[in-house]
This record gives sequence, structure tokens and C-alpha cells, in this order.
Amino acid sequence: MSSAGLPSEKDAELEWAGRAARIALEAGQKLKEFFVAGVETEYKGDVDLVTVADRTVEAFLRQALLEEFPEHGIYGEEGTRDRLESGLRWYVDPLDGTTNFAHGFPHFCVSMGLEERGPKLRDDEDGPIVAAVIYDPMRDELFVAERGRGAWLNGRRMRVSTTPVLGESLIATGFPSRKRHSSPNIHFYHEFTLRSHGVRRAGSAALDLAYVACGRLEAFWEFHLNPWDTAAGFLLVEEAGGRVTSFDGALRKLDSQEVLASNGRIHEELLGLFAAMFRGQDLAVIPTAAEYAASRRARQAGEAATI
Repeated sequence: MSSAGLPSEKDAELEWAGRAARIALEAGQKLKEFFVAGVETEYKGDVDLVTVADRTVEAFLRQALLEEFPEHGIYGEEGTRDRLESGLRWYVDPLDGTTNFAHGFPHFCVSMGLEERGPKLRDDEDGPIVAAVIYDPMRDELFVAERGRGAWLNGRRMRVSTTPVLGESLIATGFPSRKRHSSPNIHFYHEFTLRSHGVRRAGSAALDLAYVACGRLEAFWEFHLNPWDTAAGFLLVEEAGGRVTSFDGALRKLDSQEVLASNGRIHEELLGLFAAMFRGQDLAVIPTAAEYAASRRARQAGEAATI
């Protein structure tokens, strides 16, 4: 493996992610070559971009995954639908962050999540996600996880942030390319910006979830994500000790109208804000800097007293 790869002993312990990671590294190199050379873009629908890189890399991933895992199914963003009757299914996004890529903004990734689908599972039900690989070729960062075996960034164990309150958190969100005029997210963005250290909108849901898993962000929320956007990132967050739900705290869904991922420590605070905003309830007054500093000192004193 490249410098981003897992140590050989850890690679050997992983049933699926180690082999899938090698494929992701090669796919990421292809994306990087396209990025450096520049590619033409077109639109699928009114505003969603697609490039030759999306299609070429998805075709590569399809072939490589079918060769490496001939018993697995594949469900890709750009239309791949192979062996969906299989008990194991890869959700593949060959280029998460296409708009960034098309504009020369170097923040994008390959994302692959493996779902286990039992024989009695309905088409509208999710099975457990059992393996995850996200690779950012511009930073040479490889995020991998397997259920029950932890999450890893370039071979080092990942843990979510320990930040305990939203007011000290850096969080992230995204906005849809299509139907932007009907998305309510700008209202949530406004409130969370005022009540946190800041909100980032970097344009790749998969990397946002990976950043929650490794502690760079405390939380991420977004509306209307697809299974190829979420499958890998969900498992990374959960295996790193975080929590993923809908905005009301219900079990998260792969094909999701609502995604809320966090370090777990600020999850209830976020759920409370979502509940209040959906009810149209007046939110608590934002404290002044001096008031917030006093509450932080009081909290830290209380924590020290319990040690």
C-alpha cells in the first residue's frame, strides 16, 4: 500500500476494508491525475455536475470490486447496479465533491461502504454497515473501518472529539445542488453558526463524516443524502465512538432525509435545538462572551471536583 495504507498486520485483520482500501487508493490516484490534467464537465439534471472522472472512476471501481469480491453487489452514484440480490452490497461514490473537483477546489474523495443485507430484509430496510473506506487523494488520507474492529486514519486509531458543548464546537453542513430554493437548511445554518465556534461547508459529505470520526469536527448535519454519500461515513463515526441519528434522534437511514452525526457529547444539545426550531419555538438567548466564559469556568470547576 501507499504511505496512506494500513500497517500490514492491521490490514490482515480486516476482512473487507483492507482489500477495498487498495482499490480506493488506485481510484484516488486516477482522480488526482484527472484533477491535475483538468476535465470537461456537464450537467445531470438542471444543476448537478458530472465529469468524465466520475464515470471513468466508477467504471474502474465496478470492475475492481467485482474481481476482488465476486459475491458482492455494487450500487454506484453514476448508475452501476450489479448483483443487488447479494447479501453484501457496496455503496460507491467515485467522486464525492464533484462540484469542488470541477472548479479546481482540492477537496473530494472516493467513498465506499459495505452493507450486509440478510435474506429477510425488505428493500426499504437497511442492513448493518460492516466495512468503510474513504480516500482523499489530495491529502493522501485513507479512512477505514470495520464493524466491531474500530476506525483508522492512515493506520492510526481514530476517536471522536471530547468537546462537551456546542459553544466550543466546530461543526459542518452541506446544501443541495438541486432545489436549493426550497431547502430549509439556511435557517439551521444561521442558528448553529451563532451558537458554535463555527460552521464549515466544504462540499463533501463523506469527508465531513470522516472528519467527525477523527475529531476535526464535533458534528455534521445535512438534508437529503443518498446511500453512497453516507454508508462509509456512518460506520467511521460509529466505530470512532460517535453517534448518528436523524434530527429527532431516530435510527439513521442510509437513504436519508436527515443526517445528524456527532461526537456523542453534544448530540442531545443538537437534538434539542432541532426540536425547538421545528416547533417554531423561540430559542434561548445567546450568552455574551463574558457570560459564556463564566459558564465554561463553572463547568470546568465542576469537572475538576469530580476527579
